[in-house]
Amino acid sequence: MNIKKFFLKNSISWANFKEPRFVDLLGIPACLIDPINDNFLFTNAAFKELWKREAIPSKPTDCFIDQRPQLIVFTQAIESMGSAQTMDLKISGGISDSGTYLIQGSTLQVNGQKACLLLIIPESTLTMAQEINSADESLRAGLLEWRRIELLYKQTESINELILNAAGDGIFGIDQHGRTEFMNPAAAATLGWDPSDLIGKDMHQWIHHHHLSSEPYAIEDCPIHKTVTEGSVRRVDNEVFWHKSGKPVHVEYTSTPIDTDGKTQGAVIIFRDISSRLETQHALEQALRKVDTLKERLEQENEYLRNEVRVAGNHATIIGTSPPTNRVIEQIEIVAPTTANVLVTGESGTGKELVAQAIHDASSRCNQPLIRVNCAAIPKDLFESEFFGHVKGAFSGAVNNRVGRFELANGGTLFLDEVGEIPLDLQGKLLRVLQERKYERVGEGVTRQTDVRIIAATNRDLRLEVERRTFREDLFFRLDVFPIHCSPLRERIEDIPLLANHFIALACGRSNIPRPKLDASTIRELQNYEWPGNARELQNIIERGSILAQGSLLIFENSIKVGNRIDRSQPALLHSKGASTLDEIATLEKQLIINTLEKCNGRVSGPFGAALALGIKAPTLYSKIKKFKSELSVIPET
Repeated sequence: MNIKKFFLKNSISWANFKEPRFVDLLGIPACLIDPINDNFLFTNAAFKELWKREAIPSKPTDCFIDQRPQLIVFTQAIESMGSAQTMDLKISGGISDSGTYLIQGSTLQVNGQKACLLLIIPESTLTMAQEINSADESLRAGLLEWRRIELLYKQTESINELILNAAGDGIFGIDQHGRTEFMNPAAAATLGWDPSDLIGKDMHQWIHHHHLSSEPYAIEDCPIHKTVTEGSVRRVDNEVFWHKSGKPVHVEYTSTPIDTDGKTQGAVIIFRDISSRLETQHALEQALRKVDTLKERLEQENEYLRNEVRVAGNHATIIGTSPPTNRVIEQIEIVAPTTANVLVTGESGTGKELVAQAIHDASSRCNQPLIRVNCAAIPKDLFESEFFGHVKGAFSGAVNNRVGRFELANGGTLFLDEVGEIPLDLQGKLLRVLQERKYERVGEGVTRQTDVRIIAATNRDLRLEVERRTFREDLFFRLDVFPIHCSPLRERIEDIPLLANHFIALACGRSNIPRPKLDASTIRELQNYEWPGNARELQNIIERGSILAQGSLLIFENSIKVGNRIDRSQPALLHSKGASTLDEIATLEKQLIINTLEKCNGRVSGPFGAALALGIKAPTLYSKIKKFKSELSVIPET
């Protein structure tokens, strides 16, 4: 028996339960005991009546003589489970011999003290209650049967209502004419409509009237309408219902017909808001596209890195101590910390790529990529794709998206080698990127931003190309912000011994061969050669000579011995031991200018002019030429 229900059934205030004297309100024998200390906390009058012929026991255990263990087990069961009952305990004394009692026990807190309430119910009272209950059930049997059916119907209706109200998905029903008959709270919350707004109204006209594109939704095309007219289940993965506010709600739904006697009487539509799922899906698609872009970029960067590995070891740094080399190093130190574009000029093999690498390494962009583009090796039709990238299907053969060099070099440096080879009709697009720092991939209308530093290199005279109208003047000025000229090897023969030793070390390390010997006569032989291929030719000849030497003296093929040689017998050459008088100095100066002008084809200024080769300003050289004009013939250069 539940004590609280017992009190309520007998109209006993539960509030009085907090005070011990509430036991007086009970009509059956009851007592509050402290089972731990074996004390009575309170007893009611009915309990005292049990001992009206003799003294009331002073302790609970005195009520159950010779049953102390059973009483302890019983009170422990009450404390453990909160309540318990037994008919095994026999009350000693009083009138207990006249019958059996049901003892009901419950745990209570009385004034902060844990106590046990014992209700002592005579067996005769239980029997009477059972007889009354049986008679009552017999009297009510007729009423209960029909009420049971009524209750089952109401319970079923209530359960259905609870299911509809508790369902997380929106549910509404329509009749055979499309009018709304019911709508659960989830449907109302999702669409913003109160059920009273839609009950009895055409569902299609209120929540399904337009496509997402704002095109009217013809009712004959509506899957829900077809459910009613055709009696078939329709499932739609992605459509929109319209919120009361006029905003679309992306939903997926199932429309199921309701049939009675073989006729469709309406339909039940269960729908779910998938807006969050679509947003997540969209974000995932964007993330995947970003991953694909990064993957493409990584693949491109790996390709460039593989190319870098192939040429790694050609030069680890700029090697040389000659005045032209020192001048280049000084210029690198000046321009590297800036963001200025650099134009590196010089013959093939003079180390223009090395200069670009050195500028990048000394700049604030050194932790970002240096992307190299050999403009001479790119087919004309692929220039745009190479520089700016393309999207899949942009042209025949574009089977995948491609990241362009400007995108790869974003934040870093883009080295345009042989920039003079860029077709004239594409130079304007390159100029636009340099000016606006914006570009589009081929086949894509999205404008992208780029932040790159341009280092261009060429072995052509771009000023002459501009005059010939084969190179845009505005692009030239955009590239030629800070020019650096790399002198040919024949003009810096002091660097040859250092370069030779460096190339010997590279060749021996690469080919795993013994290091050959390099003596003074061999060095002089190298210095007397013209070197039309410059340092690149020197490296190739050193590598072949190292292989042939097999650890002995460095051996050269006849190409050096009988090839282009420099006449170093004239007094102005570097092997001269100098002059001792002013006249001799003037003669040496004149001869040096003559020789230099011959090598520069008579040019005075510009990247290939004699002034730059001599390390003096063009006006100074012009004044000296006027001094020796009777013996000199030059081509003026503006």
